[in-house]
Amino acid sequence: MLFRRFAISPFGQENALDYLIGERLFAFLMASEQDIQFAGELPAFVGEIRRIFTTAEIREYLRHLEHTRFLAAPDPAPNIDDPGDEIEDEPWPENPVRGAEELLRFSRAWQLLLL
Repeated sequence: MLFRRFAISPFGQENALDYLIGERLFAFLMASEQDIQFAGELPAFVGEIRRIFTTAEIREYLRHLEHTRFLAAPDPAPNIDDPGDEIEDEPWPENPVRGAEELLRFSRAWQLLLL
């Protein structure tokens, strides 16, 4: 429990979930597809996430990701006259292969963390 408080306290639970699952785990999953060393270290990384967060917290966060990132309606086209509106090189909803890869990683993250 002490490790959990240490990991979450500086940034808050939502930021910790965003960083550890939303960023690091998905980067780890992508790297593990190309590098066997990453694939070998993936179970330990997932185990640490499962020790820090409860199953309910992980499930709630993954459902949040599912609705806001993976199954969300596409953003409207960016306004090129607004410098604050960032333009991505190739957003994954417009690239079916990239989109399928992201959905497969999300499914794998769900399985690793909750099953």
